[in-house]
Amino acid sequence: MGNISIVTDSASDIPLALRQELGIEMVPLKILFGEETYYDAVTIDTDQFFEKVAASPAMPTSSQPSPMEYQEVYERILREDPGATIISIHLSGAVSGTYQSAVIASSMIDGDPDITVIDSKTASYAYGMRVVAAAKMAREGASKEAIMTEIERMKRETQLYFLVDTLEYLQRGGRIGKASALIGSILNIKPILSLDKEGYVYAVDKMRGTKKAMARIMDMLGDACGQDPVIVTIAWNTNKEAALEFLELIKARFNVQGVEYATVGAVIGTHVGPGTMAVFMRRV
Repeated sequence: MGNISIVTDSASDIPLALRQELGIEMVPLKILFGEETYYDAVTIDTDQFFEKVAASPAMPTSSQPSPMEYQEVYERILREDPGATIISIHLSGAVSGTYQSAVIASSMIDGDPDITVIDSKTASYAYGMRVVAAAKMAREGASKEAIMTEIERMKRETQLYFLVDTLEYLQRGGRIGKASALIGSILNIKPILSLDKEGYVYAVDKMRGTKKAMARIMDMLGDACGQDPVIVTIAWNTNKEAALEFLELIKARFNVQGVEYATVGAVIGTHVGPGTMAVFMRRV
């Protein structure tokens, strides 16, 4: 019987050093600027992405990995560790074909390998934290069943909100109309986004001004978690200072037992734009 290997995609926004430390395999999505193609978190990072956004006339888009790219990773793992168990955790299938590509790849492997492909039904470090937890448990010798149980527990216990600085990118991507984006800009409207149980993005609320939006997010987190012990992940793409200020407000209000930091990467950035912050809170 082989070891347990953990696979994910680049939209999980797990820092490179942590992926390397835990031996997490990552299959990148692609970022496209017109005819130019980049591999997310491999040939372009978040800072480089937003530099190109500012300089490029082309609206960036993202593209899922092909089944063959997953197949190559799965087959390499099995060559190096025959009999390995693979747990592959991915971006919500409701917003991307990334998960489906992994499912197809798992069916293309010869023999009867133990490959479990999971639709996280969420995005960014909201499932990145599950990937990290699974990899840590695998390193410690936990069983597949124990890891799967913890993944499900974290799914139930995690609250997530994205605070978007501008409506421009949602408008460009067809999520809202141009008139709504213009009015939002004039009125300083800040959308609060989340994902529902099926993994679809939706607007939870929209507030006038960042401070009111932060207060609204904390109220919703309070309704869900109260004063239970929690771990908080704060994430950002271009405005680290504002994100850390938000974190201090959260720490002053909640029973925070641990803090993690992440970057909202280029894949999510193609849809929400610069200045985005995210909060992921889960019970200990």
